[in-house]
Amino acid sequence: MKILVIRFSSIGDIVLTTPILRCLKEQLKGNVELHFLTKKQYIKVLLHNPYISKIYTIEKSTNEVIEDLKLEKFDYIVDLHKNLRSRRVIRTLKVLSFSFDKLNIEKWLLTNFKINRLPKIHIVDRYFRAVKSFGILNDEKGLDYFIASDDRVDISDLPDTYQNGYVAIAIGGQHEGKKLPKNKLIETCKKIKYPIVLLGGKEDHSVGEAIVNEADGHIFNACGKFSINESASLLEQSNCVVTHDTGLMHIAAAFKKKVVSIWGCTSPDFGMYPYLADPSSVIIEPNHLTKRPCSKLGDKCSYGNFKCAKEIDISSIIEAVNKLY
Repeated sequence: MKILVIRFSSIGDIVLTTPILRCLKEQLKGNVELHFLTKKQYIKVLLHNPYISKIYTIEKSTNEVIEDLKLEKFDYIVDLHKNLRSRRVIRTLKVLSFSFDKLNIEKWLLTNFKINRLPKIHIVDRYFRAVKSFGILNDEKGLDYFIASDDRVDISDLPDTYQNGYVAIAIGGQHEGKKLPKNKLIETCKKIKYPIVLLGGKEDHSVGEAIVNEADGHIFNACGKFSINESASLLEQSNCVVTHDTGLMHIAAAFKKKVVSIWGCTSPDFGMYPYLADPSSVIIEPNHLTKRPCSKLGDKCSYGNFKCAKEIDISSIIEAVNKLY
């Protein structure tokens, strides 16, 4: 049996598909090949996943791979993105496909009218509904993230103060509505009494440097210095993780870390909170703001100035870190 799984983006959403891959591979009888279609910039997230036989990537259009996909003669398609691109692939390949309910109407009602009709169910469990016809059951083992040996960071290479543990703080986020403002990040790092490793991309490096310069204590700015898999390795070896609603949050959950997740304009109600992370993990959000959630992605703000992230209570973050460390 040969199955094509589709999820184009982004890091966190792709990590959230990993229980489906594992359960398909382990629960279906016979020789099962799982192929995965995604965007080129996310291939490293899946590259070492042992349940995947082949990865196809695109940069802009599915035209880049459609002829190669035709040659594979897939038996089924599991569409975990469910957008125009994935539908085009399904139409072109003319293969029986399975998908899930994205609950777009319910999300629209919540963001626009604050009417919450979303089911109390994680996106992973909704993904499993896409493979229900195969008889696949959730094994409740959580998310997977696989790191090659040459991507593992030896923490002995870090300054001596980090050898006995550290707090990993993922300071980035795709949209402003998801991120604590710089002054809040500085204030947070000033009050955390443990060594800190800042994680993020190159775009977060300058904010990381500002935190290092303005906050007292042992802070190592790893933003932009490590690949996604190397950053994952640093997450795995941390004592606890502080993170916005980002891909690194889901990677931390895959390692069963103690996670302090911070929610600004978005909300855990969308079903994207850390999945089966350490049960002592903490969710922090400004529940006193009645116009939340402002958007699904954190790219819009009901208050017009990304007030939701600005109103996060720093003391609750510090309390959570002190408890979990």
